[in-house]
Amino acid sequence: MARTDLLARANDLRAHRTPFVFATVVRVERPTSAKAGDCALVLPDGTIEGFVGGACAESTVRLHGLRQLAAGRSTLLRISPESSAREAELSGDEPDGLVTVGNPCLSGGTLEIFLEVMSPPMLVHVFGDSPVARAVTVMGQAMGWDVRPTTPQAPILSDAAAVVVASHGADEECVLTGALRAGVPYVGLVASRRRGSAVVSSLDLTPVQRARLHTPAGLDIAARGPNEIAISILAEIIAGRPAGGTAAAQAAAPQTAAPQTAAAQAAAPQAVAPQPAVAEVPQAADPVCGMMVAAAAGSRQYEHAGTTWYFCSSGCRDTFAAAPGRFGA
Repeated sequence: MARTDLLARANDLRAHRTPFVFATVVRVERPTSAKAGDCALVLPDGTIEGFVGGACAESTVRLHGLRQLAAGRSTLLRISPESSAREAELSGDEPDGLVTVGNPCLSGGTLEIFLEVMSPPMLVHVFGDSPVARAVTVMGQAMGWDVRPTTPQAPILSDAAAVVVASHGADEECVLTGALRAGVPYVGLVASRRRGSAVVSSLDLTPVQRARLHTPAGLDIAARGPNEIAISILAEIIAGRPAGGTAAAQAAAPQTAAPQTAAAQAAAPQAVAPQPAVAEVPQAADPVCGMMVAAAAGSRQYEHAGTTWYFCSSGCRDTFAAAPGRFGA
């Protein structure tokens, strides 16, 4: 894929609020199949579009790209066949902003690839046309957030970080109920403490859902006037923000550990637990070469006897497929 096409694809992903990693080769030590300037996109399912090296290097970029996407942090990835790189990887003794990986499958060269996490801006729905609602919109947009007006009929986007209701009582129950049932991380109602309590008790929700409603919305900073109240609300949203990246990035992170049998998949609970600050991407050992790879839809894989096996390259996958019994399958 040409660089211009890759950039166009990146713009399309941004427009659709899809998180991704832009991987750029910044330095090489030959022999390598990649050169400085080569680039690729790592999508949330592990799909790689573009070129940053051969199959084994690509597998390493996939795994660490997904890790950084889940963590919401960019980093420089150094891939080397040297044993010292493997020792650094195991010890974790690395400076901030650098991840060193030992990959014995490489042809002898070293790659340094910048993994730039591209997460969509925080999405906030605001309901109401009050001075506070307008102030939240203006200040949120000034911080680079994606702040959108909403209505009782409008759907709440799945990666919304917050819903703020400041309508002075008009149609607020419908919006609050929809946001809380949708599991939006922050739901705030601008109201007095007395009125807010009455609204909470009137909502057709479970006690747990009611407890998640922030009212009066905002941190208690003795705010006066719409602008200061808006600041207190935005600060409360920030204070409760997930530590590991945006809601979109966390929702997109792979959740399935592997290899996993069909029976285990059927028995697995459907609810997904909240991601920790640095979400560990599910991974599996290539049964042929032993390399750890991402257990993601975009990885090379093979189904055998109800189990999904993951591989670093097509060569390892084909070797396994020819005689699974050789590898304990």
